[in-house]
Amino acid sequence: MSSSRPLWRDEWPLLIVWASALAWLLQGKSWIDGLSSLLGTAGFLIWVCLAILLSAFAVVRHADVLAERFGEPYGTMILTFAVISLEVFMISALMLEGGQTTLARDTMYSVIMIVLAGLVGVCLLLGGIKFHEQSFNLSGASSYLSMIIPLAAIGLVLPDFTRSSPYQVFSPPHAMALVILSVAVYAVFLIVQTSRYRGFFTVPAETEGLHPHVESSRSNFLHAVFLIIYIIPVVLLAKKLAGVLDFTTEASGLPVAFGGLIVATLILAPEGLSAVQSALNNQLQRSVNILLGSVLATIGLTIPAALAIGLATGQEVTLGLAPAEVTMLLIILAVSMLTFGQGRTNMLQGAVHLLVFGVYLFLIFD
Repeated sequence: MSSSRPLWRDEWPLLIVWASALAWLLQGKSWIDGLSSLLGTAGFLIWVCLAILLSAFAVVRHADVLAERFGEPYGTMILTFAVISLEVFMISALMLEGGQTTLARDTMYSVIMIVLAGLVGVCLLLGGIKFHEQSFNLSGASSYLSMIIPLAAIGLVLPDFTRSSPYQVFSPPHAMALVILSVAVYAVFLIVQTSRYRGFFTVPAETEGLHPHVESSRSNFLHAVFLIIYIIPVVLLAKKLAGVLDFTTEASGLPVAFGGLIVATLILAPEGLSAVQSALNNQLQRSVNILLGSVLATIGLTIPAALAIGLATGQEVTLGLAPAEVTMLLIILAVSMLTFGQGRTNMLQGAVHLLVFGVYLFLIFD
């Protein structure tokens, strides 16, 4: 992207994406109510998915420039916080509007499995095929996992075993304590990540200088603005997409969970595309920061937000997973500990993660 080129030549996707988002905001309900055939629904799905992916590619383009200019971990934190903040806002709005008590749980579980099993697997497999072995900062990955594992277990497994509340639900005192503790420990992690132990999240010395330079002469402010205004329609379109997917799953006989998987995948598209692109550029450290940071931010911010809304409105927030889901969660956390416990990765580890992801997809149809 060069300043000598007119801005519209680089940002033409913005018109298509926002026109699609506004069209769905204004007419989406009537379109969804008027759906009568699976063929017509497929056309709507293709349109919305293409608009979301077009926006996701633009998000990655601007995030790459900011990541190079700010360096790690600040560059990837910009992308992570932009996506997670909108994700939390969307979940909060849906909870307040529709009283969906399992929405936060289902979203977090899907994000964990899609990221740790699917996206990590793709990054390690493609990076391993191209570069044989790739290095990352072991201390940084260990720091992420030391936060992800207890927060995931406390938030998604512990509610199944507490005796002071109904099955899979925290009592108000427990919920209030978890909100405070989760926010506090996540704040401590951010302080550690951006100050004293910033070196944990930077590229290993042996791979420094191997990464391609991202050309752009436009200001950081302009890139940040475009990053945000490309992410917003992704969330808006994904939210409207849920109604079309409900009709599709009912008409085609697919399980309801399949629709949730599609929506979660599209919401994660900006971070996922950036992580895969970084792995193919031999920037595995950035992939690790994006993927593990995304999971940590989702758990660390979504659980407190959902529980806080539940406390404020009197809603029950169901967090505990079913036994099969608990098993899959423990498996992917154990595999991630082994994968990110050596400082180097290869294609075999990527294949193992994709194996777990395949089982996760299989269980959706159980």
